[in-house]
Amino acid sequence: MWEFEHTVECEAPRGFAWKYWTNPANWDDPPARFEFAGPFAVGTRLTTILPGQTFESVIREVVPGRSALIEMSVGGATVRFRWSFSELAARRAKITQKITLSGEGAAELVEPAKGLELTVPDGMKRIAERIARSWTETHSGKS
Repeated sequence: MWEFEHTVECEAPRGFAWKYWTNPANWDDPPARFEFAGPFAVGTRLTTILPGQTFESVIREVVPGRSALIEMSVGGATVRFRWSFSELAARRAKITQKITLSGEGAAELVEPAKGLELTVPDGMKRIAERIARSWTETHSGKS
């Protein structure tokens, strides 16, 4: 019904970027708050809290170090957030997020979902910057 994909590059190795991103303590994107009902693993439930809205999702797939699929049911539709991490160079990663909307109720949610096309790029840029900053802080002075 609808899909959107965005990619950012990150000044940190793929493995470090993955480890940072899959740590629930690093999920900080105000005004959104995130609550995990367990570790970042298949079956873990995740609550996204926004002003006036709460969304429930579940981690459906994890390929350690490489990708994850988070799925959310909303209004008779399914929203899937697939994150992929790949190596560009020894200390440079590519992070891609593909969002898809499908299901019976998807037609009614396409316009609101398109709002993600405006917000996701900035959010992913902030994530890549935080990962790079953390890499630099933990590896400064190390070769």
